[in-house]
Amino acid sequence: MNLKLPQKFEPYLSIGTCSWKYDSWKGLVYDPTVKYRPYDYLPDYANHFQTVEVDQWFWSLFPSGVKLPETRAVKTYADGVPDDFIFSVKVPNSITLTHFYARQPEQWNAYANKSNKHFLSVELLKRFLDRLSPMESKLGPIMFQFEYLNRKKMPSRDAFLDRMHEFFERAPKGFQYGIETRNPNYLSKPFFDFLRGHHLGYVFIDGYYMPPIGEVYRAHDTATADFSVIRLHGGDRQEIEERTGGTWDRVVDPRDKGLESAAKIVNDFCRRNVHTFLNVNNHYEGCAPLTAERFVRVLESKQ
Repeated sequence: MNLKLPQKFEPYLSIGTCSWKYDSWKGLVYDPTVKYRPYDYLPDYANHFQTVEVDQWFWSLFPSGVKLPETRAVKTYADGVPDDFIFSVKVPNSITLTHFYARQPEQWNAYANKSNKHFLSVELLKRFLDRLSPMESKLGPIMFQFEYLNRKKMPSRDAFLDRMHEFFERAPKGFQYGIETRNPNYLSKPFFDFLRGHHLGYVFIDGYYMPPIGEVYRAHDTATADFSVIRLHGGDRQEIEERTGGTWDRVVDPRDKGLESAAKIVNDFCRRNVHTFLNVNNHYEGCAPLTAERFVRVLESKQ
């Protein structure tokens, strides 16, 4: 793989993928002659990419209690990458969910739509960040991914911002917090002013029924902190999984417009000294590493 960035972007752009343990990336990222164990992938991955998104600790809310990462696993990840490698990490959904999911395994049906007492818990965030401490300087954006909040879960955008204000007033300082909303109607001047006032980065999401990232970028001043995250995720997961057969080694759904929009955002943020983390999902086009290569070519053409 060749992800060599144009020189002017090197201080302001980090490209990575969403997760990394895929045997179907052999020949692209991984050695096709090696049988990889779970902890073997990341050191080889770091030979090609500068950053990675960790989403495995997002799934944390269970009727039996909250599941947080094991410090030993965090240390193994941190020790397996170079000093200049950066992890962007999704906050556990036990912090960002207002309620348990409606769909639960049969034995947990009683918890469907039940209120989550840990929603925006500063104490739980502190515990989570403590578990991440082995990453030290390798820890980058801490991303809060909020689901679509209907009025039963959150009365209004302003009510959401009030809760967020209270939370971030008390949250530990010194971290790069980023906010991803999946409520298109939240994308407004008050929302971005709130992010800017608390030095919170905006997390673009290209997919999940949100407006195209280029449209959001043109409509709002999205440079709310000294960093931002662009997550290229794509649309219907089931459809692309059927098309790829779960083998993520080729582009099956080219999204040229999305890559061009991301390149424009990166160009602008570079001029404004905003560091962009571009996190690519297999579900975006069918193969995250190949999408990353395609993005670099688009970026070179847009200089």
